[in-house]
Amino acid sequence: MTTLSFLNKALTMKRLYVLFLLALGLVYSACGPDGPGPQPPGECDLTGTPYAPQPYTIPKPDSFPAIPIPASNPTTWEGVQLGRMLFYDPILSGDSTQSCSSCHLPAGNFTDNLKFSKGIQGIDGRRNAMALLNIAYSTKGFFWDGRAATLEQQVLMPVEDPIEMHNTWPIAMERLRNHPDYPTRFRQAFGISDCSEMSKEQAAMAMSQFLRTLVSSGQSKFDLWRKGLAEFTDEELNGYIMYFDRGLDLGVNLPDAQCFHCHGGETFTTNSYFNNGLDSVAALEDFVDKGRGEVTGNRYHFGQFRTPGLRNIALSAPYMHDGRFQTLEEVLAQYADNGFGVENEDPFVRQIGFPVGNGKYSGLTPSQQKDIIAFLHTLTDTVFIHNPLHQNPF
Repeated sequence: MTTLSFLNKALTMKRLYVLFLLALGLVYSACGPDGPGPQPPGECDLTGTPYAPQPYTIPKPDSFPAIPIPASNPTTWEGVQLGRMLFYDPILSGDSTQSCSSCHLPAGNFTDNLKFSKGIQGIDGRRNAMALLNIAYSTKGFFWDGRAATLEQQVLMPVEDPIEMHNTWPIAMERLRNHPDYPTRFRQAFGISDCSEMSKEQAAMAMSQFLRTLVSSGQSKFDLWRKGLAEFTDEELNGYIMYFDRGLDLGVNLPDAQCFHCHGGETFTTNSYFNNGLDSVAALEDFVDKGRGEVTGNRYHFGQFRTPGLRNIALSAPYMHDGRFQTLEEVLAQYADNGFGVENEDPFVRQIGFPVGNGKYSGLTPSQQKDIIAFLHTLTDTVFIHNPLHQNPF
């Protein structure tokens, strides 16, 4: 190498070094007191994302009453979509393996079709997962025992339940704040300005908005029959007459099944709490699961549980608060015997069938039970369970 070429190369290296120092200085000054610097974890400016939530009207059958929407949590498209993601995302569980949807799947009418759901450590819960169809109309409490007064309260509980998702909300929210997508979605749904403003209350509001969209489509055979667009078989019609105690009205020699007293209205539930005659106990204190009484402390509420809606009931097995019955046939056979006469047993459970004197009733024959089950199958709404707006977004 000549002396000249060596000097040229040295000058070039020097220029590059100077440029490197200048660039380093610029980076340093940007990170210094006068620059934005790196954002601490969980903190970020979200104001660059527009906040323009779109009001969302939840579709429902014309025959259904207005959906109860709390003024504190109006339904928006952005809120519903955020809630849908949170419902299906295992990020909320302690080990990020289990989501709300793990126990509430569309195909099972938003149940898991298990006697007892398993939590993240494989431990069984003590009660059957309730179906979520038409949960927006539950106005008398949530869970089998009504321990949550509102849907917003209810959705907070499974995350911190040691058997279910076994997490804490502070940990769950920290994960969401550091997620590449959720901060923007919280901004779009609730207008927050910074990641630090994300809260478990907002997460609960979003999931509640999504859950309130889980409303019947109005396309079950029963709904179409009422509109004159479908015909019942003889068995389905007989079941309908017995279910709603219409035999006497219609001059038909069919017994009263008394079903509608607890499973009435458009959603086929009164949302009330009953002892439906499952167990024979000598005293109310002998109920193994005290049910509603665990919440109220009232002994008369021992053994009482919230009445589930019967739409899509054929898809929701197993049945009862403890999942003891695998089939509808088992359920109807239980009711056909008129209960056990326990102190707080619902009186209609004791009056199933034809009156036979001395306050006794005949119960239901196997054929009559079969007809009622045929009617219950007309409540199946496959349009609802296949609705793409209800499916896993991931």
